[in-house]
Amino acid sequence: MRYLFPLLLLCSMLATVLLPGCEPKEELVTTDGSARLEFSADTVKFDTVFVQTRTVTKRLWVYNRNKRAVQVEEIRLAGPYGQPYKLIINGDSGAVRQQVLIRGKDSLLVLVKATLGVNNQPDNKPFLTEDQLLFRTNGNDQQVKLLAFGQNAYFHIDELLPCNAVWRNDKPHVLYGQTVVGPNCTLTIEEGTQVFCHAGAQLVVAGQLQINPNLQPTGEVKPDDRRIVRFQGDRREEFYNDVPGQWIGIALTEGSGRNHVIRYCDIKNASYGLLLSNPDAQQPFPKVTVENTTFRNISGAGLTFSSLGNSFDGGGILSFSGDCDVRNSLFTNCGEYALGGFQGGIYNLQYCTFANYTPQFQRKTASLTFSDGLPVRVPPRQINPVISLQNCIVWGSIADELFFNNSSRYLSQISVQNSVLRTQEYLGSADNGGKPGLARAGNLLNTDPKFKRTPETAAGRYDYRLDTLSPASNRAVPLPGLSRDLRNLSRGTAPDPGAYERVNP
Repeated sequence: MRYLFPLLLLCSMLATVLLPGCEPKEELVTTDGSARLEFSADTVKFDTVFVQTRTVTKRLWVYNRNKRAVQVEEIRLAGPYGQPYKLIINGDSGAVRQQVLIRGKDSLLVLVKATLGVNNQPDNKPFLTEDQLLFRTNGNDQQVKLLAFGQNAYFHIDELLPCNAVWRNDKPHVLYGQTVVGPNCTLTIEEGTQVFCHAGAQLVVAGQLQINPNLQPTGEVKPDDRRIVRFQGDRREEFYNDVPGQWIGIALTEGSGRNHVIRYCDIKNASYGLLLSNPDAQQPFPKVTVENTTFRNISGAGLTFSSLGNSFDGGGILSFSGDCDVRNSLFTNCGEYALGGFQGGIYNLQYCTFANYTPQFQRKTASLTFSDGLPVRVPPRQINPVISLQNCIVWGSIADELFFNNSSRYLSQISVQNSVLRTQEYLGSADNGGKPGLARAGNLLNTDPKFKRTPETAAGRYDYRLDTLSPASNRAVPLPGLSRDLRNLSRGTAPDPGAYERVNP
């Protein structure tokens, strides 16, 4: 027995020397020239990036499919570091990384960022910046392409605009923080201007806002028409196209006047599209005219308005003691309200489509909601609203898409005519119990208008023109001065309700 322990010790030493295979294979480094790397993509592409703005980080996975480890001799950019690309490898940033070990059957994460400088490309056209990410392993050279599409832009960073400013369409406008139109000043936005808004951005108008005030198209205006003014988030990746709440919205403040005009405009991705903010009911109420405009992908659950001291939901249009004339406009995918009118105001809604399918939200609030007070003010300041709906479609994903809070106080000031409505609350043919009866005046209740495509029938796509078999067809009545629809198509003598006139093939 006294020789057993020395014998075991000797065997252990011999095993260490003679059996290197006991070390895990994935940690043994191979120098075989055939051991190559694989990549999660052969090109790292950045969608259009505004100059002087850092992009979202892109990820590239580098795979070692070999059983044994490889030593990557060098990882670097082919071009100058930081012009425009920068790298983070295993958490460390720098121009070059050498002797990077990747275990067998393991991977390495490379993060790529790009910051584009001013380019002499014509302002309204994107430019391309290329580079290569180079890898050398066991004498093998491999590369991954880097592509970034850049675009020059006007930047408005917490800016008080010059009085009577004009935003031209020669290059995009990018908003950071609060961009303010001062009292007694006017901001005019030319046709075709694109406005991209960073997270937390807001356009605050204490003067006057004029969007596309003079556009008089002669032909059809399709959704991709270059003359439409567009407000959206500044994340350019396709994933963010339909994501709401990326920026705050457009606010018209108390005392801002009664001549705001928004025409041929597309407002999306915001917490609210348009806010008439007059919580103290200052006279005269701010007033806006909205024509041929779309509000989509809007949600701002838990918004906080400092003047109210409380949180509030978002909406396509939110009005706190404001007046709204809205014509030939579409509201869709609004997470709380498509249009919410609170604490009074006059609302004239004509030929509008409220098709508020909200697949991303569990919405409980009616798309059209009106009230004589503000829910977050205690005690409320009660002011009766005046509401007129003509030739509208109010439809969506819940059973009651129309709600008049405290309607008994302003029942005589509610008029709904020749509209298609989804409601269980107002089924009567006459007013009763302080509630309006809407089964009259040419209205069609709880009958699907049969849009061409909705999010329920075509995920990620929609078309809120009426189908050829729509029961809503020809149920509207002609209105003076409104002979054309959202797309500037003629309505004829027996028009359709909603923003779109159905055109027979």
